[in-house]
Amino acid sequence: MRIVLWLVTLAFGAYSLWVMAQVGYIGLWQAGLSSPATLQILLDLVISCVLLVGFVVRDARANGRTWWPWALVTLAAGSFGPLAYLLWPQRRSAPAGAGSTA
Repeated sequence: MRIVLWLVTLAFGAYSLWVMAQVGYIGLWQAGLSSPATLQILLDLVISCVLLVGFVVRDARANGRTWWPWALVTLAAGSFGPLAYLLWPQRRSAPAGAGSTA
């Protein structure tokens, strides 16, 4: 599954960079607001990202991870936030008693 996430992220990232080079960041938003059909798609994506941030917050708290950087990335770059959260390795907690001296 991790390989699929990497492939999706890399392919989507390459395409997103190409689109940004063509229209710019503001151009993406202008296109999303240009007609009722594109506005519907934009709103659908915003709703999806809000739901994904909810998942990230809940999962991060349950696993002792910080959630807010992923929420910021999602706010600025959409689905790249949740994708990065899923790909970023979790720190493994030390076993109980590790590191203590007797």
